[in-house]
Amino acid sequence: MTVVLKDALAHRPLVAALQTPDPFSRMPRELLILRHAKSDWDSAAGSDFERPLAKRGKKDAPRVGEWLYREGVIPELVLSSPAQRARDTALKVCKCLDVSKKDIIWAGDIYEAELRTLLAVLARVPADAQVVLLVGHNPGLEELLRHLAGSDVDEPEDGKLLPTATLARLEMPDDWTQLASGSASLIGLVRPRQLK
Repeated sequence: MTVVLKDALAHRPLVAALQTPDPFSRMPRELLILRHAKSDWDSAAGSDFERPLAKRGKKDAPRVGEWLYREGVIPELVLSSPAQRARDTALKVCKCLDVSKKDIIWAGDIYEAELRTLLAVLARVPADAQVVLLVGHNPGLEELLRHLAGSDVDEPEDGKLLPTATLARLEMPDDWTQLASGSASLIGLVRPRQLK
């Protein structure tokens, strides 16, 4: 089921409670791009959409959440694909961050999304949202990361920019609707194997 982002945000007390930041204490705007954790290709799932997390994925997702918590990076807004593997990843990460599952927005257009669609999803983010977590799938998330970070992205030797459960942290421009190529700065990439 696709949720219309602006409608879903209208009833959220967390977003509604955001106030205009003090210009002297304003923190940089951040986007956290998280590819879902490893899924179970051997499951009896009836479709790609229903494929659950594998054993490794169930371990990796909380590691990412715990790392974000230790770093003090808590998203104000969580947008996730509703596909089972992305849903399970988002729930496990958010549990570590004390973000209620009712505050996650399940956006159907993130599933199998291309760059243009992901930019449209981000364009619907409230103007005052400072830290946003986007949980989804490749190849769309890699396209988004390359688009936003431009020359900041060093291509890995294995060709896998966002393996499963990898988190990209980006400093974003002030306007979620104006995300031109190279408009963000890559703060870092965190892979679950680095967090063991």
